[in-house]
Amino acid sequence: MPYYSFDLVVGEEFKNQGGIILEDIEVASDRAEQLANELSQVNPDLQHRGCAVRVTDRDHKEVYRTPLDPVPSWQRFG
Repeated sequence: MPYYSFDLVVGEEFKNQGGIILEDIEVASDRAEQLANELSQVNPDLQHRGCAVRVTDRDHKEVYRTPLDPVPSWQRFG
């Protein structure tokens, strides 16, 4: 199973939020979205600043990114 790392992205800075072994990128992206939601609730001043949570693989390649800003329901597709 692959290892994924999670970073809080603030501007050009990446702040390590830890890493974990997960089944696949789908599970890692779900975890990233949960982390983004938690960080935006705990630290609301990060919202509306373009902050995000990114996921990188074992080779430090970015494989997923999700913003901390909540997406309004009227902008969601699907």
